[in-house]
Amino acid sequence: MTEVLEADSRTRLRIISKARSVALVGVSGNELRASNFVATYLVRTHLRIYPVNPGYKEVLGLKCYNSLAELPEVPDIVDIFRHPDAIPSVVDEAIAMGAKVVWFQLGLRHDGAARTAIDAGLEVVQDRCLKIEHARFSGRLNLAGFDTGVISSKRLRDI
Repeated sequence: MTEVLEADSRTRLRIISKARSVALVGVSGNELRASNFVATYLVRTHLRIYPVNPGYKEVLGLKCYNSLAELPEVPDIVDIFRHPDAIPSVVDEAIAMGAKVVWFQLGLRHDGAARTAIDAGLEVVQDRCLKIEHARFSGRLNLAGFDTGVISSKRLRDI
């Protein structure tokens, strides 16, 4: 039997609904990159967003930090957009700073790093997009996977 090293949908909903801040590790200033698309969505939510990428001074008008250790607060979610080989070091940094959740973006899995995080008491979400999950739980997800901004009679939900 394979061990499950990730959160189920109820846990993901709880994580998102309780979160107030997110560190986006590896976010890009390039608007064509998925990480920038996610950041663009998240800055329009109730969440405080902290871009983390030493290659940028700012992303989307927000100060960009070189590492998690430089953040002004411990974020509720550490959302990782790095190559799988870099995930263990980001997880170690998240553990060292006292983070409670590490979120590996869509397409990213690292069971070794996930096990390290779980053993340290963190919750882990693997291979899921924070933007898509937020939009799905709040009723803002359309068939193309993004918020169109179209006015609708569909009731949006607070999460």
